[in-house]
This record gives sequence, structure tokens and C-alpha cells, in this order.
Amino acid sequence: MESLQPLGPNYAAAIKLIDEAHAQDPNTTAAPVDGESVPIPYELHYARKMTRWLASRKPDASPALQLACRAQHFRRWELPRSSYPMTRAGYLTWRAKQKAQAAAQVAELLSSSPAIQPPLTQGEIERVAALVRKENLQSDEETQVLEDVACLVFLDDQFDSFEKKSEIDEEKMVGILRKTWAKMSEEGRKLALGMQLSDRAKTLIQKALDG
Repeated sequence: MESLQPLGPNYAAAIKLIDEAHAQDPNTTAAPVDGESVPIPYELHYARKMTRWLASRKPDASPALQLACRAQHFRRWELPRSSYPMTRAGYLTWRAKQKAQAAAQVAELLSSSPAIQPPLTQGEIERVAALVRKENLQSDEETQVLEDVACLVFLDDQFDSFEKKSEIDEEKMVGILRKTWAKMSEEGRKLALGMQLSDRAKTLIQKALDG
């Protein structure tokens, strides 16, 4: 596994603060810790996965990109998917609101915490927020990297449980995989094809690609 470039003390302090917020997530998941499976806050688990896949996708990621990846689901539990209609339009509205809210909350944290020394500049904070919002996906290389990482985490960590939901049949899952694949760069797709996935996931991905 690749490793990311070390962060300066101010960015490292920001990561710590972001993780402290993730640790407040009331939802938990089982994760390996010292060889045992223990429950940890889900968003903390997700954030760590984002960092791990970022290291594979772009080991020389900038500090701003490292921070944005770590904060991608910042306080997401405060705005659950169930708070919007379970339709395509409802999903798109929720996703847009979630990105905007996460970016605003992260920017507030980065600008107001005395633990971040030296303080991040306004430009640095705005860059992190723009990445969290996934601005300029078609033209911004770092935004594309973040999108790749989010897709990789979905395939690695969320696919199997997502696919088992009663309301999602095979046709719908294949459609979701096609959309996921379309969002990714060639570098992201290469990493996805090299994953250790379940047989079911491999079968559905192949159907998506064949279509």
C-alpha cells in the first residue's frame, strides 16, 4: 500500500479535528482493530477508507486534497438520506444539500479552531471546501481524484451491503455500477479492476461493463 506525503502541523491538526467530529457519528460498523472486529463510528471508518484509497490513487496528493478526502462525509448523519423523498429527484437534492452543508461546516471548523497553528489561509480553506463540494469535476484534476476515491470506497466497502437491499434488484444495481464507472478516470478504473471483490460484485461489474 502506498503512503501519502506527510502533512504539516496545521493540516495534521485539522485532520485530528475532522476525525473527532466523525467519532460523534451514532451509527457504527464493525472494523478490524488489532486483529479483532470492533464497532467504530461509521463516518470515522469511512474517512479512513478514503485516506487509504487516496494513497493508492495519488500518493503525492496535496494537503488540501488529503483534507477534503478525509472530510468528504463530514457530519453526514445530521442530514440522512431518509429526510428527502426516495426518488431520483429526492436523491439529487439530498446529495447537493449534503455536499454544500459538509463544505460549509468544514470551512467553519478550519477557520475557527485555535488548535490549527499556524492558521490556514482563507484561500486554503476555500480550496478544501471547493473540493468537498466536488466543484469543476470535468476540469479539476484534484476533484476527479476525489471522485475516484469515493467510487473506490463504494466498491470496496459499501457495495455488498448496498446490493443486498430489498429495494435494489440486479438491473438497478448494474445501472448504478455503470454510473459509478462513468464517473471514474482511467486511473481510478484500473485500481477498481485490481480490487479483491466478492464473486457477486465481480459478476455485476462485468455485466455493467459488457452493457
